[in-house]
Order: sequence, then structure tokens, then C-alpha cells
Amino acid sequence: MAKVAFLGLGVMGYPMAAHLKHKGGHEVTVYNRTVAKAEKWVAEHGGTLARTPAEAAKDKDFVFACVGNDDDLRQVTIGEDGAFAEMKKGAIFIDNTTASAEVARELAAAASAGGFDFLDAPVSGGQAGAENGVLTVMVGGEQAVFDRAKPVIEAFARMVGLMGPVGSGQLTKMINQICIAGLVQGLAEGIHFGKKAGLDIEKVVEVISKGAAGSWQMENRHKTMNAGKYDFGFAVDWMRKDLGICLEEAERNGAKLPVTALIDQFYKEVQQMGGNRWDTSSLLARLEK
Repeated sequence: MAKVAFLGLGVMGYPMAAHLKHKGGHEVTVYNRTVAKAEKWVAEHGGTLARTPAEAAKDKDFVFACVGNDDDLRQVTIGEDGAFAEMKKGAIFIDNTTASAEVARELAAAASAGGFDFLDAPVSGGQAGAENGVLTVMVGGEQAVFDRAKPVIEAFARMVGLMGPVGSGQLTKMINQICIAGLVQGLAEGIHFGKKAGLDIEKVVEVISKGAAGSWQMENRHKTMNAGKYDFGFAVDWMRKDLGICLEEAERNGAKLPVTALIDQFYKEVQQMGGNRWDTSSLLARLEK
């Protein structure tokens, strides 16, 4: 059992922290910007509530964070009452936020100066994956630090991989989002085409999902897409944030992402339709408007 803190109890962090408490058997302290959410978590799961990230991090072996973006991450780490001020020597800060590789390297340097370690460890698997404790975790950092943290991370994951030095986890998550965007657009166009052709989408998917066209997106989203329901999973606003990170990194490293850039604009159109909180499969709604 370790002393663990979790910063950020959103749709992902809330169940992830619970798995650390119950499946991992760790002593968990939670912090959330909206205190009522942290109070609710403690009422449901036990553990301790902290009023600031610094208070949450004090004397902990592992501190996790899962917040919105680079600025939110800086706020809970190096901002006023940030966790880094109270991290003990030899502790490990594990960031599960989907953020830039730049901020990961920046915070790793700050952690090193403070005598503790940092891993960037963004996750994939969505809300369902978090709730079921089967997330995929892509980690950037040093091997020895990863080896110490992996058994703790595994409380909410089915796959935890070290991708390279700090920043590599975030870069891998960018690839994940690039691939998802292309798959969802292809699936949206396929369903749209099938409807226009007068085909039974269920029958079509039953057949093609067993061949080379099959994907997680097809298996898990085709029914809701066909029904015009888009309140399942990862929100368009968050996907645009992630694709923005991908496109900014591509400008830095010289990668060409023409399809990703195009789909980012398609998601912008979905936002303009009022679909900010629709899930990413709502690319079909844009085709059907």
C-alpha cells in the first residue's frame, strides 16, 4: 500500500482514483477544483479530501493528476498552492492529462530540481475504460521510475507501456488521436453512404466488421451513430483540444497531417452546430445536416 494523491476528479479522474483506492488498496487523498466533487468522492469511497494540490501532495509516494489542459496542469503543479511545493524527495508525479510534450518536459525539469520524479502518462479508453479500470496508459520517463510506478498505475489500466523519455507518452497519445480521427471520419462516411444507398446499416456492419474494415469505433459506435445519438464518450471540445496539440507538434517536428487538419475543421463545424459536448462520432451529424 502506498500513500497516493489524485488531482482532478472529472469523468476520467473520478473512477481512476476509486480504482487506486479499492483495487490498488492504496491510501488515497483527493483534490478537485470544485470541492463538492471531492466531498462526494470521499463520501462514496473514503479516503481524505485536500483543499489544495499542495496539501494533497504532502508526504505522498505517488501523486496523480488528470486535468483539462497545459494551463490547468501548470496551475495544480507549479501554480499557487501547487503540488510541486510539497512533493517529498523521491516521490513520483504521474500526469494522466492529455497535454503537450512541451509541458511534460518543462514539469519534468521542475520535478528534477525539486528532488522527485515525473512521468507523463496520458490515457486512452474513454470514460468506460476509466470506470472499468481497463485504460491504456502511454508513459514517458526513465525506466527505473516507470518500474516503480507501473504496479500502482495498473490499478486502473490493462496496458501500461513505457514509450521513451519524458514527453514520449504525450507524443504517443497524439498518434492515438490522429488515428482515431481518421477512423471516425471513415466510419461516418461509410454509414452516410450506406444510408443514401438504401442499405441496412446493421447488416452491413455485421459483415464488414469481421473483415479488414473492422475497428473499435465500428464495433462500439455504429449503433448510436446510426440512431443519431451522440452522447456516448469523448466530447468534441476535448477532441479539438487534442487535435490542436497534434497539429502544433507537427509544425514543430515537420510531420504532414493533411487528413487530421481537415477533420479538425470538420469538428469545428460540429461545434458550430451546437455539438460541443456531443461525442466524437458526431462527425456523421455534419454529413447529415
